[in-house]
Amino acid sequence: MKLITAIIKPFKLDEVREALAEVGIQGMTVTEVKGFGRQKGHTELYRGAEYTVDFLPKLRIELAVSDAQVETAIESLCAAAHTGKIGDGKIFVMPLEQVIRIRTGEDGEAAI
Repeated sequence: MKLITAIIKPFKLDEVREALAEVGIQGMTVTEVKGFGRQKGHTELYRGAEYTVDFLPKLRIELAVSDAQVETAIESLCAAAHTGKIGDGKIFVMPLEQVIRIRTGEDGEAAI
């Protein structure tokens, strides 16, 4: 099992959710976050004063998937979140040792 964490642009969420649902990924956790990478923020003008916005709004999506679904999930995420512009985001894949469904006590891939 793997934990996939993706950082994407906020307006891409619906496309990503639909793409993952099409390939059989059933659940995800979405968190609003702020950050920057190579984009390094941008400057804005407010009432004549220029200021720098260092942290840009992003969404963090977390998915727990079986080993067999990892490549499919990554391909779907990349295709749906891609705009071709700087700041599209990143995907991180980490091993997931154990998953337990609290309601039923199921564990492992059955709990996903």
